[in-house]
Amino acid sequence: MHRPQTVELAISGMTCASCATRLEKVLGKVDGVETASVNLASERARVVSYPGTPIADLVAAVVRAGFGATPLTGQGDEEEREEARHAAEFRHQSRMLAVSALLTLPLVGQMLLDLAGVHAMMPGWLQMAVATPVQFWIGGRFYRGGWASLRGGSGNMDVLVALGTSAAYFLSAWTVLRGLGHNLYFEGATVVITLVLLGKVLEARAKRSAAGAIRALMKLRPDVATIERDGGLVEVPAATVAAGDVVVVRPGERVAVDGIVIEGDGQADESLITGESLPVEKRPGDTMVAGSVNGDGMLKVRATRVGAESTISRIIRMVQGAQASKAPVQRLVDRISAVFVPVVVALAALAFLGWGVLGGDYTRAFLAAVSVLVIACPCALGLATPTAIMVGTGVAARHGILIKDAVALERAHLVTLVVLDKTGTLTQGRPAVVSVVAADGNEAALLRLAASAQIGSEHPLAKAVLTRAAEQGLSTQPVSSFRGLPGRGLSAVVDGRPVLIGSARLMTEQGVEPTALAAAAEAEEAKAHTVMWVAVDNIARGIIAVADPVKPGAAAAVAALKAMAVGVAMLTGDHRRAAEAVAAAVGIADVVADVLPEDKASAVTVLKGEGRVVAMVGDGVNDAPALAAADIGIAMGTGSDVALEAAGITLVKGDLTLLPAALSISRATTAKIRQNLFWAFAYNVVALPAAAFGLLNPVIAGAAMALSSVSVVSNSLLLRRWRAPK
Repeated sequence: MHRPQTVELAISGMTCASCATRLEKVLGKVDGVETASVNLASERARVVSYPGTPIADLVAAVVRAGFGATPLTGQGDEEEREEARHAAEFRHQSRMLAVSALLTLPLVGQMLLDLAGVHAMMPGWLQMAVATPVQFWIGGRFYRGGWASLRGGSGNMDVLVALGTSAAYFLSAWTVLRGLGHNLYFEGATVVITLVLLGKVLEARAKRSAAGAIRALMKLRPDVATIERDGGLVEVPAATVAAGDVVVVRPGERVAVDGIVIEGDGQADESLITGESLPVEKRPGDTMVAGSVNGDGMLKVRATRVGAESTISRIIRMVQGAQASKAPVQRLVDRISAVFVPVVVALAALAFLGWGVLGGDYTRAFLAAVSVLVIACPCALGLATPTAIMVGTGVAARHGILIKDAVALERAHLVTLVVLDKTGTLTQGRPAVVSVVAADGNEAALLRLAASAQIGSEHPLAKAVLTRAAEQGLSTQPVSSFRGLPGRGLSAVVDGRPVLIGSARLMTEQGVEPTALAAAAEAEEAKAHTVMWVAVDNIARGIIAVADPVKPGAAAAVAALKAMAVGVAMLTGDHRRAAEAVAAAVGIADVVADVLPEDKASAVTVLKGEGRVVAMVGDGVNDAPALAAADIGIAMGTGSDVALEAAGITLVKGDLTLLPAALSISRATTAKIRQNLFWAFAYNVVALPAAAFGLLNPVIAGAAMALSSVSVVSNSLLLRRWRAPK
């Protein structure tokens, strides 16, 4: 089974939603391509294809369609080059707008004076001389874009602008050449071009602002790092640091890699990565995250994740992926965009025939047709969804909430039930041994036996036992035949004797009698402690009780979810007494306990079958199936990579108070998408008939078209005011 390759292209030359829709079809026809998604707002194309599909074929297809394409690899300074290209393009557009406005001003001025009763009309030939460079030099982009679009078999906004302004210009030019000086519409053509350019400049500026989150994240990656080498300190490019290198971070410097502090004390500002506003204390053994700032004290950090695998690089990839993806509602917009231009041209023709042939008023027929062509705007439709997603995912990332794609963003606002795992999600996931009870009274021997059996295990309970044994200075015994029993415990042979360690369920399955230890186990479970049974030669030898403290913000997060009218349940493999004790501490009434890892997904499916939209929150490998089975999976950023891959949303610092915030930003973003789509549809529904019935002249139509796109993008930018619920 092949693993598809994903290629990302930076696209230039798109002007409206029709361009994006057409490019998707063009790329979809390239041999080997499975899916293609083109985002108008971010000007990116994401192509999923069979391995070995030449990138050159994709680029060639884009170029044949009349656009530019540059492959992005995520390496080096590509983002900086793209930003520089956009900045240069913006400056060019601004200069062209300024020239267009200067040339248009005399034509508009004479019209305004005429309306005021002052007759100061310029001669027809002078009007044509002023309008010609605006029409063909400054407005040449519309002809080029329109021709490329038509050559590709469809129409776009450029076609509409070129048709509308050309009609006004050529009719006026024909009138001048015939020696007539009345019924000239040069000002209409120039004003439309100027206003459309103004709209494009404002739109480009707003889109750059919407993409600001990515640029801010990019700036978190330092260019250089100081490492220890050959007994001295060497400054090297950050991209060349290898795992295992010791990186020296001075006060005020930004950390270049993920790593473990091996020397020094200090405080790290992780606010731009985790959303945590307060500095975090750092001592030997603590983790450092790439992109964080060392506040005071010099730290030595041993690199664990570098380059593309560092936390900040993974965050950037996830945010980029979300911003490049399409929400399900976008499919409707794409279908409308595909037929938009032909419908508008047909409507303009009907308006001309209606007023001209049937009404006998060809002047009004001409103005109505031009107004229809000019006022139609597929741009607002095309920008409505992606700009809101760009801003929403960017704001979420700044608060430590990573949203994998637009589908996850859209689903999250529908959630009616949040299902929480216990260990590592509601609790801190760092259990400690609180009690050891040995049947023969020799607690040290029991602890030594249990530690020996669990050497090398990564399970949190095993780590707790090993930590307690190390604290007491207990040496371990030879172990063999180790076998993990998921959801139950483990079996091993220690010093030649068979040992079982695990839950009461495991003991029952193996026929081990609880003997006199049952009462002690019940007493520990009543305190919400997790009990591990230890059996040797199939005889219960003792119990080890472990406690896992509840996270400080867990109760507040549950209360916030309830305030949002979202139900909360707990799903855990732990025994019922311990689960119910933790649930009571945080305010959860609905508890499903004693669930094996393989049954967690089934339990989630049952909850979904009850008509609820379920979000599953977990952090471990055993939570991955349940995360995938839920309507939306939410992973704690402190958890396993498997859980992170299965989830649609990740809470970077594993703070449950971010959970209601994640649902809140989803609701806010979805609301913006709906608002944008409503206004974009409403604009066209109202504007097109008004233009067809002769109620709008081309100048007003051009202004309305320019402002429609800007208003949609500006409305999306209001999302930057979002604040997490208290």
